[in-house]
Amino acid sequence: MNSLLKMLGIKGRLRENFGAIVILAFSGSVIFALPFFRFDYYDAYITTYNLTNTQMGVFGTVIGVFGIVSYLFGGVVADGMSVRKIIVISLFGTGIGGLLHLLPLSFKGLLCVYALWGVSTTFAFWPACVKAVRVMSDEESQGKAYGFFEGTQSIGGALVALVAVALFNWGASSMTNEVLAMKYVILFYSFVNIAMGLFALFAVKDEKMRLSADRVSFKGLAKVIKNPAVWIICLVSFCNHVFCLSIYYYIPYVTDILGATVAFGAMLGVARKFGSIGGNIAGGYMADKFGTARLMMLAFVVMLGGQILMLLTPAKESSVIIVAVLFVTILVFFHMNYAMAWTMMSEGAVPVEYSGTAAGLICTAGAIPETFVSILAGNIIDNNPGVPGFRYFFYFLTAVIAAGLVLILVWRAYLKHAKIDKSKFDEKAMEDLKQYV
Repeated sequence: MNSLLKMLGIKGRLRENFGAIVILAFSGSVIFALPFFRFDYYDAYITTYNLTNTQMGVFGTVIGVFGIVSYLFGGVVADGMSVRKIIVISLFGTGIGGLLHLLPLSFKGLLCVYALWGVSTTFAFWPACVKAVRVMSDEESQGKAYGFFEGTQSIGGALVALVAVALFNWGASSMTNEVLAMKYVILFYSFVNIAMGLFALFAVKDEKMRLSADRVSFKGLAKVIKNPAVWIICLVSFCNHVFCLSIYYYIPYVTDILGATVAFGAMLGVARKFGSIGGNIAGGYMADKFGTARLMMLAFVVMLGGQILMLLTPAKESSVIIVAVLFVTILVFFHMNYAMAWTMMSEGAVPVEYSGTAAGLICTAGAIPETFVSILAGNIIDNNPGVPGFRYFFYFLTAVIAAGLVLILVWRAYLKHAKIDKSKFDEKAMEDLKQYV
């Protein structure tokens, strides 16, 4: 294994802690499966639970509202709480929510489940992961660290999603019962979360990813808030997450408007996960070589171009393959962008000891789109049936991508104007961390 990592150019602390990063990544790959699987089975989910597009959007709003509060305080907790406890509690809570979902719930009951997921999948889990990956890698290998972290998540998510699709197809075809097939998928995802929680309980060792603080404290929040780099990253994260939530609507566009089957839509969701792997890992290497700002500018340019081509493609059955190819291409570059957004903290010299708090604030900005994107999309699609509804929403998405590109140009100007010396800025913090790594 060491020889393979050496061949891939992985060395130093990143090589020493590579196994721990993989465990974190696989945990992250399964924890978000339940709150968002409804998008991969959009039509079947709506039919199974007798929902409208707007009601589907409300679920995203609930996750977003709870996520905003959770991330803000969870980032502070992530700087002073055991990583193992955070992972185990989060995974168990998410799996239990899935089991509750199997009950004969009304729309209000489903809202309660999504509220639970809004806390269990956010709070301290993601800020803790972000900080732990930064602590467990060297400054010059931040891109590779986050690239492999996101890429491994995509691999785990794709493998789990493939099994879920197989279960759904088996239940839908052998028993001609999509409702039962949907429950198979929910049950599977629930058990996977609980199983990963048990695995993390015994396999994750805190000393391998010890964070720099030893208690929960809010003193770092004021320092983080005053840092202009954090606010720029927050805005970029906002645009990224708007896009992340919006791309799910390409699957119902392909099935409802272009006439593809539900199974094809689900496989497109799987292809999205596999396509992201190349983007995550390749983006990591490119960011370390050429710089995060340059890579993200390239990614936003390709995303914007692909989105415009998507809008120019006729909305007819013969366009399914073209749209699918554009979809995966855009997603590859989006995941280059998405994974490397975390390396902006290092490029902008955000103090290492406050990485969890900064990540919490950034995640809070990223969670804001959860409160309105899904419900906005649902309203637009419901009020403008057919092609117009999807096109109107895609225009909005194009504008968001363009805004992200402008923000990266601002970021490049900020780095040039600030003339940041990262080595001096983080010198004391890295000395404090040596005793833990």
